[in-house]
Amino acid sequence: MADKQQPSTDDQTATKDAAQQSTGKAKDVQAKDQPKTDSKAATEADKPVATAAEVAALKQKASDFEDKYLRAEAEVQNMQTRFQKEQATLIKYDGQQLAKDVLPVIDNLERALAVDATDDAAAQLQKGVQMTYDHLEDALKRNHVTEIAAIGQKFDPTQHQAVQSVPVEDGQTADTVVKVLQKGYLLKDRVLRPAMVVVAQ
Repeated sequence: MADKQQPSTDDQTATKDAAQQSTGKAKDVQAKDQPKTDSKAATEADKPVATAAEVAALKQKASDFEDKYLRAEAEVQNMQTRFQKEQATLIKYDGQQLAKDVLPVIDNLERALAVDATDDAAAQLQKGVQMTYDHLEDALKRNHVTEIAAIGQKFDPTQHQAVQSVPVEDGQTADTVVKVLQKGYLLKDRVLRPAMVVVAQ
């Protein structure tokens, strides 16, 4: 029986090349059949997802910031309002200290006018004092400094300072001012100096 013919080396190489080509085609077909991954979906999948606790914490933090902002805004408005009131008060009562310093001068002029003039020289001097007093009093009135009403008025502790009390006499009413020892003055609606008075009780 004749021996089987052995395949040559060239035949083996050709067979090997054909097998490799068919494997490569199979891989290409397999790669085409596999679905492509969506890059956008992959990116979204990579994003971190906040938990309910984290969302609640962020909401609380935002609420705290809003509360602090509202408080700060209210504080600024209060400061502005307070500043405006202080400015208005300063303007309204401008010159208060000067008016207080002038009041003793008025008192001294009144005491000088209370002295009886016994001769022409004294009368002339008293006339000059009267003119000075009138000019000073007019200047005070122009600057809203006015005398506090006292005689016959009901005693008012916010405007009167009682330094003495006397029994009620005929024609008098209890708790009324019957004598003024020192005049009191107002600057607009603010008491510069209370009137020193005697009250009937």
